[in-house]
Amino acid sequence: MAEKKSVDFEQSLGRLEELVDQMEGGELSLEAMIKHFEEGSKLVEICSRKLNEVELKIEKLVKKDGGLEEVPFEVED
Repeated sequence: MAEKKSVDFEQSLGRLEELVDQMEGGELSLEAMIKHFEEGSKLVEICSRKLNEVELKIEKLVKKDGGLEEVPFEVED
């Protein structure tokens, strides 16, 4: 199941990159730019949600008193 989410993320990110390249190309009509922007906004939301899900699932194992303890992942700034 994790592979499916990864593929979905990778596909979404790849499509987002395609949209950005096309928009930066300067050859799209205004209507096409709007459609690309709308699709891109949805893809950004999907990618952000998936990254947040992964961040919540990441745990590091820490040795404590001869055993292992699960510790939630903390993002370092």
